[in-house]
Amino acid sequence: MENIIGILNSFETISLTDLNSVKLMSRIDTKFAAPSAKLITLLNQLKSNYKILSIDSNQLFPFSTSYYDTQDLSMYLKHHNGALNRHKIRERHYLNDGVAYLEIKFKNNKGRTIKKRIKRDRSSIGFSETEKVFIEENTPYLSHALSLKVVVNYSRITLVNKSLNEKITIDFEINFSERNTNHELKNLIIIEVKQPFRTKTPAFIMLRELMVKSISLSKYCLGVNFLYPIVKKNNFKEKLVTLNKIINDTSINHIAGI
Repeated sequence: MENIIGILNSFETISLTDLNSVKLMSRIDTKFAAPSAKLITLLNQLKSNYKILSIDSNQLFPFSTSYYDTQDLSMYLKHHNGALNRHKIRERHYLNDGVAYLEIKFKNNKGRTIKKRIKRDRSSIGFSETEKVFIEENTPYLSHALSLKVVVNYSRITLVNKSLNEKITIDFEINFSERNTNHELKNLIIIEVKQPFRTKTPAFIMLRELMVKSISLSKYCLGVNFLYPIVKKNNFKEKLVTLNKIINDTSINHIAGI
């Protein structure tokens, strides 16, 4: 960790205020999975072309994201079955400052991710009237039919291209939990490149040089696979096996049923 902090401190920085101009609420996302051992090399190669988000001299931020779904996990199953025009409903909690948002992510049939969010009161129990309206105006789901299914805790680094409208998030130390069950995904980093339109940038070039391949990956769907043993998961088996090859986590093979 000390080596990582040293590298993070060597980046040019961008403030949260400046980052807000790169919100990319409508975007194309490209995700990659890599072993944690490649993180230092990747950061060293990215720092000449990217700035790092820094808040109060911190560049590494803890997040907690809570995902809501119906009793029969219909949002998960739409993703599993490859349905287009699908939603995710989640609460994202920025643990450093206590700020939380209720977010809706919509993946349309053109591959674009459109995100909407409103600020959330962490002290409230259940959804407020405003949040219920937000959910029901922006998704086909009724708020009273939703319940908490998966909580994902992780650490995040956020990078911004110095020249183009592009943001990169790097997540690691990923832990999934549901009630009294949890699963830690060790030795893995998830990299997400976010752009208004898919463009070849230094990040793609460097990831290719490091032999890091793109993978369609959802933290929520991974969490469901790890925490709900009897849920349908046939269409995710190949991805789970790919993750096992990346990080050598034999528990993934067990979940994939191989």
